[in-house]
Amino acid sequence: MLEQIDLTKKMPKEVYQKQMEQMETELAALQRDCKALGIPVILVFEGLDASGKGVQINKLIHPLDPRGFEVHAIKEETEEERMHPFLWRFWTKTPEKGRIAIFDTSWYRKVSIERFEHKLPKEELAYVYQEITTFERALADDGNVLIKFFLHISQKEQRKRFDKMLHSKETAWKVSKEDEKRNKEYHRYKEICEEMLERTESEYAPWILIEAEDRRFATAKIFSQVIRQLKERVYQEKEKLDQKTSSESSDIQMETDQKNLMESSVLSKVDLTLAYTEEEYKRKLKALQERLGLLHSELYRKRIPMVLGFEGWDAGGKGGAIKRLTDAMDPRGYLVSPTAAPTAVEKNHHYLWRFWKNMPKDGHVTIFDRTWYGRVMVERIEGFCTKEEWQRAYREINDMEAHLAHSGAIVLKFWMQIDKEEQERRFKERMENPQKQWKITEEDWRNREKWDLYEEAVNEMIIRTSTSYAPWMIVEGNNKYYARVKVLETVVKAMEERLK
Repeated sequence: MLEQIDLTKKMPKEVYQKQMEQMETELAALQRDCKALGIPVILVFEGLDASGKGVQINKLIHPLDPRGFEVHAIKEETEEERMHPFLWRFWTKTPEKGRIAIFDTSWYRKVSIERFEHKLPKEELAYVYQEITTFERALADDGNVLIKFFLHISQKEQRKRFDKMLHSKETAWKVSKEDEKRNKEYHRYKEICEEMLERTESEYAPWILIEAEDRRFATAKIFSQVIRQLKERVYQEKEKLDQKTSSESSDIQMETDQKNLMESSVLSKVDLTLAYTEEEYKRKLKALQERLGLLHSELYRKRIPMVLGFEGWDAGGKGGAIKRLTDAMDPRGYLVSPTAAPTAVEKNHHYLWRFWKNMPKDGHVTIFDRTWYGRVMVERIEGFCTKEEWQRAYREINDMEAHLAHSGAIVLKFWMQIDKEEQERRFKERMENPQKQWKITEEDWRNREKWDLYEEAVNEMIIRTSTSYAPWMIVEGNNKYYARVKVLETVVKAMEERLK
């Protein structure tokens, strides 16, 4: 791929100045259009050392409103970043709708520089490529304009630029020993980059190769490509607005294949008569909490992260189960993340963004009280997302959970199951108890009217997203004692198996 680039291409100064004056004005206008239409933009700058990534980023942002973009210079991982999954530091930097994120090197550092330095085990390479492509696909599917540039120069030109920087005290610090080594082994590093480009080329995130020996030519090509792709997206979004004559109602009817999938209902097989007496509960709870406390310390010592997700019917017992878990755990080693309706800022990001922010670092536990599964339940049924969005969410969720598990996390998901009669009994009990009235809302009663729709959605959710690496645990919850013990037993067993 790189062999085909003509590095002799140049642009005369007069032609460059004339073109740039027009393109800078056009790019500034497109930034305003993207903001108005809520289009998020991600620009990735990769390339050989001294190819001019920093220079080109400075040129590109010159005509832009600085309030509408952020530049992320990606270096070697910090200690905090190393304690999270690989993509965590990039998910948390993805832009809001209408904003631009510019990456000076990116997630590709792992399969280029780190691979060259033998920091990426060979057996991990294929999986890292898979993580990168699923990450980019999720961003593109969510509406991000993703433009990736690779700046290329020859070994001779690279050496020339290094020597020029080394000649001055003000710039000598920019050339590291690692840069020198990559120049010395230029062809090996170029082969690594070739493979990177080939394995991550896609329709939704194509690579644009930049002939970077002549900086004027490189700048003009980068501007023209950004303008072209933003123009296309702005046009598409305006067309959508023109064609939208009325708001669409949510499609909550099951398709034929989904109905077939639901013929064997998961929830209908749950035995809700399972129960413990209060005496049995107290005895089991004490032993489990003692064991859980020891295992939590061991997880911390061995730097194993854990993600626990709780979903279930309103009044299904999520809070009670979480309380019994955290009572036994060191408060310095866990976080409970309650999930409410997304804020304005959260709505302006990919729906998984707000969950990635709270993923645990190595040795810590995050407990999600309601989770990312809201997309395929409440958002689906209430029409807060499109049919296409919730249908692709199954794949996106499985990809995210696979990434967490591959990074070393224990991932467990609990569905707290009760029947409709038990829910009504608990609702009435809450309404009659002044200390519990805050737990019940009008929305809880409204949701009961859609019980059947939610049940269909939950059955499909469990079937499509229960995996070996992130299984769903259905908890028989009519008896609170039994439910709490089962949750603790499941968590303890998962910890013990990992710590063997």
